[in-house]
Amino acid sequence: MKLKYFLLILVLPILLIGCAKTTSKDETTATNLPIVKTPTERNEPLLHTVVQISIYHDNQKKVLDEAIDYIKEMERLLSTNEEGSDVYRINHAKGEPTKVDDRTFELIKQALEMSKESEGKFDVSIGAVTNLWQIGSENARVPSDEEIKQALPMINYHDIVLNDSDKTVQIKEGMTLELGGISKGYIADRVKEFLASKGVTTAIINLGGNVVVMGTSPNNAKGWKVGIQDPDKARGVTVGSVYQEDSSIVTSGIYERYLEENGKRYHHILDPKTGYPIENQISGVTVFTKTSTQGDGLSTSLFLLGIDKGLELVNQTDGVEAVFIDKDHGIHLSDGLRESFELTHGDYYIAK
Repeated sequence: MKLKYFLLILVLPILLIGCAKTTSKDETTATNLPIVKTPTERNEPLLHTVVQISIYHDNQKKVLDEAIDYIKEMERLLSTNEEGSDVYRINHAKGEPTKVDDRTFELIKQALEMSKESEGKFDVSIGAVTNLWQIGSENARVPSDEEIKQALPMINYHDIVLNDSDKTVQIKEGMTLELGGISKGYIADRVKEFLASKGVTTAIINLGGNVVVMGTSPNNAKGWKVGIQDPDKARGVTVGSVYQEDSSIVTSGIYERYLEENGKRYHHILDPKTGYPIENQISGVTVFTKTSTQGDGLSTSLFLLGIDKGLELVNQTDGVEAVFIDKDHGIHLSDGLRESFELTHGDYYIAK
């Protein structure tokens, strides 16, 4: 059995060759901070990945430290396995209401809205089966058909009850909330809000593939160059790129996390209706949105919908664009990207 991990999305060339920069001057959080071409950066192993924040203003070490501390705080709130976290307490409350932090409540509320909009394709109660598979951990395994059959009745976002007046969350006994499909997006949005409150206008927030770009690149008049990872190649090999400003970029793919057993590969994107990894022609989908919370939930939903229905949804949704990559190396673009996408890999082609 093998576990594989890939960074799904690269902001090029900044995230690949950017170098840290600090100075001895007094730090400032004033608005309208001067923009510089070389960022101040922090890299930390958090959220089961590597978090990187790059700020394109001088003297921002303190702001970076505070942003990292905020991510650590949110990780403690939303961890599924850490005793005392909000999510842990909800999952172990035996069906009783659990009072949670306002931010946890807001995230779960947004997750339920995404579940409703996707008609259950995205379902935050999928923890009953993700706990069986545990893909991405050392305990990953292929569960039996009987185990999955017993877990499926515990997947139903309609059984999650929120009480706005006292900020409590209640789930049916035996259910398990799993916020991993949306929490990094939510945290990225909150970090963006924090940086903006400190006067930061130009930055990159990368929570292990959930990327938020603030402003536009000081090194390229076209904007931030976002490369889409080649699903079949080593990290850093891209199939194409687009330029973005003030945007969130999130990717879901079968190459991100998977396990192999008896010659068969099982990826981590599970279908809430069957409890098994979804089987379709998609190897990866990248979604561009204004908020990372929306992008996080949408990337999973689009993967489960498939290319045709996924593109139909994207083309009908304001402020959303997407790139689908199929297993035959076809690249399927939403309407808004057809003129701007730059193909860079000869083994791939733009599908009609």
